[in-house]
Amino acid sequence: MDIPAKIRMAEAYAKISEADLARRLNTTPQAFGQRMKTGKFSSADLEKIAEALGAEIKVTITFPDGTQI
Repeated sequence: MDIPAKIRMAEAYAKISEADLARRLNTTPQAFGQRMKTGKFSSADLEKIAEALGAEIKVTITFPDGTQI
């Protein structure tokens, strides 16, 4: 699943629209919509999105031996 799909699922769970999320991020709905089309978000962007949704983001790389980075 790509990042924009996960963001849409999180918006639905948080019961806010994409336009509302854009406003919470201090950007226009049009600009945020364009970012959603490209799917290019930095880890800092994703942290801000999670915060605006009242959530947290966790990114973990887990190796077969259980090591997590």
